[in-house]
Amino acid sequence: MAELPPITVSSLDLERLYSLLGKLPAENFASAVALENELMRANILEADQMPPDVVTMRSVVRFVIDPSGKEFELVLCYPDEMDDNPNKVSILAPIGAAILGLSVGQEIEWPAPAGGNVSVRIVAVTWQPERVGMLSL
Repeated sequence: MAELPPITVSSLDLERLYSLLGKLPAENFASAVALENELMRANILEADQMPPDVVTMRSVVRFVIDPSGKEFELVLCYPDEMDDNPNKVSILAPIGAAILGLSVGQEIEWPAPAGGNVSVRIVAVTWQPERVGMLSL
């Protein structure tokens, strides 16, 4: 596996995600370990300091998965926010943990559900909750 790219997570997301990890049942162990490993290596910023091109919780993010070249635009959600909307991905899904904290242009290799690895590249963060209500210069 290639070297992991640097990631940035807001202090608010970090606090909420560690709270989530503390409540997960044993059957979520593998997802919890993957997410915790990502959080432990993250650069932490206050929510109002987050760059607009970083994937945060509840961001709408467009990304490409290689080798298939398929492009997706999904909302990164907490597990309790998941519903029948196909445009959402849980932070506990492998791809959810993979994209958290990445910025536009970054790429990460991640274990594929069917085995092997896939490469995930961030194309755009089309909406980020940290930017709502903030004036753009």
